[in-house]
Amino acid sequence: MPTLPTTAAEPTVTLPATPSIRRRLATMLYEGVILFGVVFIAGYLFSTLTQQRNGLTHHNLLAAWIGFVVGLYFVWFWTHSGQTLPMKTWRLRVVTADGTALSAPRAIARYVLAWLWFLPPLALHPLLGLSLPHTLLAAAVWFVLWTATGRIDANRQFLHDRLAGTRIVAVGS
Repeated sequence: MPTLPTTAAEPTVTLPATPSIRRRLATMLYEGVILFGVVFIAGYLFSTLTQQRNGLTHHNLLAAWIGFVVGLYFVWFWTHSGQTLPMKTWRLRVVTADGTALSAPRAIARYVLAWLWFLPPLALHPLLGLSLPHTLLAAAVWFVLWTATGRIDANRQFLHDRLAGTRIVAVGS
C-alpha cells in the first residue's frame, strides 16, 4: 500500500489500495447508465419549463443546464459520501491525495477536469471541420491515451485526478 510522506512528528498514513483501471472504467460505464436517467429528467424539466417545442431552440442553454445538473450530481455525492451509486457498487471512493473527504471546491475542480476525457477531441470537430467518423476516431484514440495516464502515474491515478489533487481508492476488499 502506498504511504504518504510525513514530517518527523506525524505518523505514517496508509491509504487503501488503488483499484484496477478495468474496475474504474467499469464504474464509469455504469455511471453512464445512471447519468442517462439524470440527463433525461433534467432535459424533460428544461423543455417543460421553457415550453421548448424544437430541439434547436435554446440548445446552448439546454447544454449548459445539463452540464450544471450533472455537475451538481457528482459534486453532491463526492462531498457527502465520496461515492456515487456506481462507485458504491464497485466499492470505490474518491478522496483527496492525502485520503481526506473532498471539499466542494475540490469536487468542482475534479468535475471540470474530468471533462478532459471528452472535450479535447470533440472540440476538433468544429475547429478542423472533421467528419463524424474522424471525430469518433479522434475521441477513441484520445480515450485510450487518457486511460494510459493511469498506467504511467506512480499511484495509478488518471490525469484529471492528479491535477485535481484527488484519488480513487478501493473500499473494503
